[in-house]
Amino acid sequence: MRSRVTAEPFATARLDLLPLRVDHAAEMAVVLGDPALHTFVGGVPCTPEALRARYERLVAGSPDPSVTWCNWVLRVRDADRAAGTVQATVTGRDRAEIAWVVGTSWQGRGLASEAAAGLVAWLRAQGVRTIVAHVRPDHHASAAVARSAGLSATAERQDGEVRWRLSVAP
Repeated sequence: MRSRVTAEPFATARLDLLPLRVDHAAEMAVVLGDPALHTFVGGVPCTPEALRARYERLVAGSPDPSVTWCNWVLRVRDADRAAGTVQATVTGRDRAEIAWVVGTSWQGRGLASEAAAGLVAWLRAQGVRTIVAHVRPDHHASAAVARSAGLSATAERQDGEVRWRLSVAP
């Protein structure tokens, strides 16, 4: 079943969520450049060149026609600066896995919660009925973001992470 969801711009109270473009890489390399962001996910920050290559792959889209990769850059409207990203991997017509990251200099302001809640509302408006996120059990800030977006922790684990879920009846 082909996914019918494609990323389009949308806004929340303080954020403009812009579909990812390759030319976002230079600015996002700065936003995502703090090694502390990798505490829970591992690895190291990408160079601008590596991030550009990654964004080229993401923008090109999933090779599976039943899967759509939707990625957005978060822009703080008042500052006109990028602050992070959200993403949704939409499978079929009604299931999405979401994730978020906000640069360390923007954390503690509720931007991740605002962006994730906005993403969930946008996905629901597109007809997505099941939304899932995976959060490390010791990552309390991300658990709070998932909760504020309407997801609930389940007893399920994947790669050591707690599966959070929101299911909406058709």
